[in-house]
Amino acid sequence: MKLRSLPLFIASFALKVFSQPANVPIESLGWLAGCWEGNYSNGRTVSENWMKPLGNIMMGMSRTVKNEKTVDFENVRLEGSANGSIHYIAHPSGQKEASFALVKLEGKRAVFKNLQHDFPQRIIYHLVTADSLVARIEGSINGKERSSDFPYRRVRCE
Repeated sequence: MKLRSLPLFIASFALKVFSQPANVPIESLGWLAGCWEGNYSNGRTVSENWMKPLGNIMMGMSRTVKNEKTVDFENVRLEGSANGSIHYIAHPSGQKEASFALVKLEGKRAVFKNLQHDFPQRIIYHLVTADSLVARIEGSINGKERSSDFPYRRVRCE
């Protein structure tokens, strides 16, 4: 390979690696549907409920409870578009809505990214087993990389 064509090769490779998956049906994220709960050492219980894909959208919501009081909640949509892209659109309590593009889908692991968002810049969901899900948030705060994992177990929807 000529050295002149190396920058073009690198740019082409980067576009393929970091671009959003094309023509991904919303149904490919159906494994997220259901009710999930995590109990954490700081006394918090976090519940996430996801509706099955229908009409090119999945609706989700979460609630965080500590000392029998709701301390946080969030409404979320996974929306498919006409061009086949999928966005994770989050509206946390007390904050503005933010959109994260699906940039990687490998089996039962989905990565959403928005580098312009304050924190997190990446949201990752991974179905470990049929009854075990890990949500992870990643990004930088004041130039330092941070991350948090939220392991969930499937619970009965009530």
